[in-house]
Amino acid sequence: MQRRRARTQYCKGELIEREDFSEDLAAFKFRVDKQLPFIPGQYATIGFEVDGKIVQRPYSIVSSPHEPFMEVFVELVPEGATTPLFWALELGDTVFIRERLVGKFVLDIESGMTHHVMAGTVTGAAPYISIARTQKIEQEQGKTSPHQILAIVGASRSWELGYYMDELNELAAQEEWFTFVPTVSRPWEDPEWEGESGRAEDVIRKYGDQLGYDHTNAVVYACGHPQMIENSKAIWARARYPEERIKEEKFFVIKE
Repeated sequence: MQRRRARTQYCKGELIEREDFSEDLAAFKFRVDKQLPFIPGQYATIGFEVDGKIVQRPYSIVSSPHEPFMEVFVELVPEGATTPLFWALELGDTVFIRERLVGKFVLDIESGMTHHVMAGTVTGAAPYISIARTQKIEQEQGKTSPHQILAIVGASRSWELGYYMDELNELAAQEEWFTFVPTVSRPWEDPEWEGESGRAEDVIRKYGDQLGYDHTNAVVYACGHPQMIENSKAIWARARYPEERIKEEKFFVIKE
C-alpha cells in the first residue's frame, strides 16, 4: 500500500525525441501523461525504477510550460545514479516524473529590474533557454513586455551545446531583447570556432559593460559548475551588485 501511494506522486514521461551532442551530452524530450505547470527556471525530479525502487534526481527544464513536451539537457556521469539510465533509454521508453515541479531559480520580476545577465556552463543553460522560449512565446501572444536578457554560456567546445547553439543564435538575431554570447574554453580543440574564447566568468563583465547591464538596472544569475558560480559571484560583488540580486543554481555531481 505504501509503495502504491508513493507511485501516485509521479506521472509517466515517454521518450519521444533524443539528440546526442557528444558522448556525454544529450537532449531528451518526453511526452508527459499529465500537464505539469511550472515557472521557467524550475526543475523536474526524474526517476527510474531500479530493483523495485525509484531512483531519482533533479533536472532543470529546458522546455517552456507552453510547449507540449518536457525537455531536459543531461550530462552523462558514468558513476552517477541516474544519468547512465538516461543513456540506456530508447524512443518509447518511459521514466517517472514527480508531479510537483519546484525551484526558486526563476526570472526575478519582484526586484523591479528589467535587465538580466545569465551565465551558465553547458547544461547550466537549461533554465535560461526555458525563460527565453517562454518570453518569446508570450510576446507573440501579446501577454508580456520583454525583459532584456544577456545570456553567456560557456563550454569546452562549441558542439557541446548542440542545437541549442543554433536556437539561441537565431533568437538573438530575431529579438532585440535577447543577446547570446557563447564562449569556448578550449579553442585549440575547436579550430573552426570563431567566437568568444574563455570561460563564462571571463567575459561576463566585458559584455555586461558593453551593453549597459550594471548594478543599477540588472539581476545576475549563475547556473552550472560550482566554481564558475563562485567566480562569477565574486566578479559581480566587485561590480557592486547587491547580494539579493545575485542568483545561483549549482549543479553538483552526486555519486553513489
